[in-house]
Amino acid sequence: MEAWDPERDVVLTDSEDEEDIAMKRDFNGRDAILFVVDANLAAVAADEENNASKRARLMEALNIIRSAFISGMLVKDKDLMGLVFANTEHQPLPQEASCLDNIVLPANCAVFLPLRQLTKPIVEHYLEFLDTADTHFAGDYGLAEPDGRGNFANMIRLCIDLLEKCGKKLNNAKIVYMTDVQEPVDPSSNEFQAAVQKAKDLEGKEFEFHVIPMVDNFDYEPFYKEFISLSRDIEPDAFQVPDAKQLRELLEDRKLKQDFLRRCLGHFSLSLGPDLNISVQYYNYFLRRNYPKKVKILRRDNSLVQTKRSIMVRKKDAESNEVTHEYQIKMTGGWHEIKLGDMSLRITTEQFNGVRNMHPPGMMLLGFKHRSSLSGMLYSKPSNFMYPDDQKIIGSRRLFRALWQRCLEREKIAICLFMSKRKSTPRYVALVPVEADDTESEQSYRSRISGDGFKIVYLPTEKQIRQIDWTEWNNVANTATEEGIDLFQKIIKRLRVNEYQPYCYRDPHMDELQNNLMALALNIKSETETNVTDTKVQDERLSKFWDDYDSIFGPEEAPAKKRTAKSTAEGASAPKLARVDDANIKDYDFVQQLIKDDKLIGCTANQLRTILKEHFQVKMPASANKSVLVERIVALMND
Repeated sequence: MEAWDPERDVVLTDSEDEEDIAMKRDFNGRDAILFVVDANLAAVAADEENNASKRARLMEALNIIRSAFISGMLVKDKDLMGLVFANTEHQPLPQEASCLDNIVLPANCAVFLPLRQLTKPIVEHYLEFLDTADTHFAGDYGLAEPDGRGNFANMIRLCIDLLEKCGKKLNNAKIVYMTDVQEPVDPSSNEFQAAVQKAKDLEGKEFEFHVIPMVDNFDYEPFYKEFISLSRDIEPDAFQVPDAKQLRELLEDRKLKQDFLRRCLGHFSLSLGPDLNISVQYYNYFLRRNYPKKVKILRRDNSLVQTKRSIMVRKKDAESNEVTHEYQIKMTGGWHEIKLGDMSLRITTEQFNGVRNMHPPGMMLLGFKHRSSLSGMLYSKPSNFMYPDDQKIIGSRRLFRALWQRCLEREKIAICLFMSKRKSTPRYVALVPVEADDTESEQSYRSRISGDGFKIVYLPTEKQIRQIDWTEWNNVANTATEEGIDLFQKIIKRLRVNEYQPYCYRDPHMDELQNNLMALALNIKSETETNVTDTKVQDERLSKFWDDYDSIFGPEEAPAKKRTAKSTAEGASAPKLARVDDANIKDYDFVQQLIKDDKLIGCTANQLRTILKEHFQVKMPASANKSVLVERIVALMND
């Protein structure tokens, strides 16, 4: 799914015919990313320092593509990816030379990988190229003469041909150009007008063009601002200069993008009134990792164990109780039988499903309330997030934006009845409009993905509310002394993490799973990055506080070790020793004290029987367990 941008994707106008053709799109297709690497990244500089910096930019670009290839193969292997080198002097043929039979290859361009579905041999071929790219790239591909500028328009035409002739139906196609040259075309030349024309071709074919600067300080003004504005059909003044570092991070970590945008929980219709519905889809509000499902495998041939359910109907003889007739029925042909006295009531599966499916999946608007009426603490169910979707109903984005904007202006929330899937329980939910935080302090490539929309807050019902005193449960009163509080305030200040960034802390289980898959498929061994501060460094920072800690709180006592049971000759564990001495149970006052201290359960079963016999003249049956004996003694003592 494409990220919903309320400022760009939907325009509110009075005309209904202008955008009908543009909104009627076919969403059944694949995503495609065509990487284009500028050979100027490997250009030989005048001095050795700039030359090393150039090689570092080239290897950084190739490593970003490597991470995109590997994560794309693990996360979304249906996507198409390709790699083209621009502004080259030589044109080595790709490994699959026949792929260029129907492609006109222009000068100063080399196709390393046409648009293909990623497989293990393709990724291995790229990894082999990456091992020698630092030293062999300049000799194998070279740089276009005399100034390293090839024909930019011909390069765009090659990319369009590769996208159109890939053999697959595309839904979302992107051209990612990785360069450090700010002005690839002379504005006063004829090539500039040809490049502008290719930008209009990209806009007409709905191919996205992205520039990934390999330097942080990149100026879009000379060429790319006008080119990108024309390819996206926006005004040049509306073009916003992106952060180059965030673009590189977003391109490399494609797993994160798939988790937010592609792993949709479901599609449904939001009913706003009679004959007025919009098509929407919802996601997890917080990032969750989807782990592979566990499967059972046979040891002898590693085949999957498949289980099948079958329903057998048997007829038995009333006298001999033998099966006289047996046959198998389908799942839909089964029934449930209930006996009510002498009469039996049979309910078919269709009748059961008819009762279960009383409401179709979807969401129905009930009304609006002020945002202040929603409590800040709701412990019912984790929230979800909702975006518009034009797959089923054309115009959903337009109406969704109007509803979202109106709720923001009036500070309203929508109360709805939501049923996520068939045979589920309908829930009352609140749609809370939220906006992405565009402040510089919170800006990251995660916020660029999430976008704006409605937060689905699940409202608790009466049976889900427990009687909890939140003031007592969340009490901040501290029983420690003032010296202890001051000491721990100093300790907390020393426990710091430099440049804390939440998105740098990854799921260790997911990283371990990916490392195992890479080691198995591509023979790549890598260590899991925890990004946690070294504990030795933290211990050195806190070493000067240990003396004050011992003087204020006292030395810590080590917990007592559990006693290990002695094993008998047969190998079984020995029974526990009695906690009460046998000589003391004959004292009536001692037994009273055991009951008062609730320590009677510490006696053995034989001791409990002795207490009943000596003090109460009662003999219990041999089948009575320990708890029954204790209850009997307590009852006799109270009488």
